[in-house]
Amino acid sequence: MPSVACDPEEARRRLEAAGVDVEPGNTEYERWRASHEGAVAVAYDDKVVVQGATPVDLLAHLRESGGRAHVYFDGACRGNPGPAAVGYAIVTSDGVVAEGNERIGRSTNNRAEYEALVRALEVARDHGFDEVDVRGDSELVVKQVRGEWNTNDPDLRERRVTALELLSGFDRWSLEHVPREINDRADSLANEALDDG
Repeated sequence: MPSVACDPEEARRRLEAAGVDVEPGNTEYERWRASHEGAVAVAYDDKVVVQGATPVDLLAHLRESGGRAHVYFDGACRGNPGPAAVGYAIVTSDGVVAEGNERIGRSTNNRAEYEALVRALEVARDHGFDEVDVRGDSELVVKQVRGEWNTNDPDLRERRVTALELLSGFDRWSLEHVPREINDRADSLANEALDDG
């Protein structure tokens, strides 16, 4: 369960400004609670805890814009092509901001890796980060997006353009290839999505 250290009254104002209904808490310790898009935010004295299947939107409303995040992405495929899924984790010095996974139907491994990168960048953008340090264990995706390798496949070329457009929306970004053990959370999330399917 992600939590946001913040002033609960300021967080309440942000949610209400975004059109989210805020209700009184259910216990003496809860200051308020809000539900939105399959997630629930519960405010305590110095933090707001978000729970549910899709906490990304609520977290984006609660956090102040700006700052720097480490973004990890991974795509997984059973067969090539075959059933595919993506996983991502967004981390700051405060801990995990968001993580998620989803099945994306039938795909190749390289397409799944690109889809994971795009989804992770969209989530980082929606959280309002100014700077992202992006890490993935797909050397092909990293080197193609950085322009070090050619992108001959038209489908991958299109995904590369999308990734570059998203990256250009940040004030500063980096993209690095890392070993799988450093990218283990995103890898686990992608494989969990496949296992659950």
